[in-house]
Amino acid sequence: MLIFLNIAKALSDENRVRALMMLSRGELCVCQLIEMLGLAPSTVSKHMSILRQARLVRARKEGRWMYYSLPDEDAPRCVLEAVQWVQNAIAKDKQIVADGKQVKRVSKLDRDKLCACYKKG
Repeated sequence: MLIFLNIAKALSDENRVRALMMLSRGELCVCQLIEMLGLAPSTVSKHMSILRQARLVRARKEGRWMYYSLPDEDAPRCVLEAVQWVQNAIAKDKQIVADGKQVKRVSKLDRDKLCACYKKG
C-alpha cells in the first residue's frame, strides 16, 4: 500500500509529471531539469526526491551533480505500470509535446556551462 500511496503522491503534481515525461527521452542532469522546468534548484530537487521516494525515477551522483533516469526493469511492477500509464495517457498533451522539443534543445547545450549557472555559493 505504501508504494501505491507514494506513487499517487508523486503523480499529483504537474511539474513532477512533466519531469517524469522529460526522462522518457533519457537520463538528464538536475541542471537540465532546472532549465526546462524553470523552477528554483531547491524546488526541482524536492520534486525529484518525491519521485525517487516513489521509485518512479533512479538517481546517480557524478561529482556534485545528480542525474536522473526512469526506473529499470528491476523496479516493482506497479512502478513500471505507473510510468507506462503516465506515458500512454499524456504523450500527446500540448505541454508534454512542447517539453519534448525543449529536452532536445537543452540536451544540446554544454552541460558544464549549464550546470555552472546553478552552482551553489
